[in-house]
Amino acid sequence: MITCIKRHFLFILGAGIVLFMTSLAIFAPLLSPYSPTEPNVDMILFPPSAEHLLGTDAIGRDIFTRLLYGARVSLWVGFIAVGISSLIGVTLGLISGYFGGIIDEIIMRIVDIMLCFPSFFLILAVIAFLEPSMMNIMIVIGLTSWTGLTRLVRAETLSLRERDFILATKLSGASKARILFVHILPNTLAPVLVSATLGIAGAILVESSLSFLGLGVQPPYPSWGNMLLDGKDVLSNAPWLSLFPGLAIFITVLGYNLLGESLRDILDPRLKER
Repeated sequence: MITCIKRHFLFILGAGIVLFMTSLAIFAPLLSPYSPTEPNVDMILFPPSAEHLLGTDAIGRDIFTRLLYGARVSLWVGFIAVGISSLIGVTLGLISGYFGGIIDEIIMRIVDIMLCFPSFFLILAVIAFLEPSMMNIMIVIGLTSWTGLTRLVRAETLSLRERDFILATKLSGASKARILFVHILPNTLAPVLVSATLGIAGAILVESSLSFLGLGVQPPYPSWGNMLLDGKDVLSNAPWLSLFPGLAIFITVLGYNLLGESLRDILDPRLKER
């Protein structure tokens, strides 16, 4: 009973954080009258006040406004990157697990090769040859983070293809595509949903790291990562420049991790049986 209450509490907390941060990103133009990119030389490095809730940066831009628009960047990168990786991972996992044989061997060896390289350094290597932009970051993260989901869906498919209802569907003359996408895919959505939720948190961290290194979203457009970069040189004089973007990253990633972990506990049939 206590464990059940704890799971649902973490789910509500994680979902609340996610909804709150998403709402801030959606309604950013309504929540602040300031521009996220235009400098104001009369308001350089002002501390938090009633006029500027989180202070201003080295060229007078409002930190609260940039934080709101930075949330848009982080969430867009998270959603699009996870969408790309989920599409690739689910498709390859279904094909690998259902058909087996040489197809399974080829796909799994590709997965093994991808796993030989640390994902962040692989992303760095690819980004180094491309123009730094939000679109390139979303695509690169999506194309390099599908391996774990492929193995997860493959394992689920290997289990499901031997179930009685799948065998009955085969005997009824259903096509392989129908079996894969109508009967097997819906039964793999629970772990896919959990993986995607946790993947959004990972994508936000990767995007912030790339922007902090100067390889992500380029100034003057705000990103939580490049806001941290702007604040590192004046950390002793204006700590709010790094404090608030860091807290935004921490809270958002925490929310998605709590949501993903609690979804895994809630959707796990073994825990339900207990």
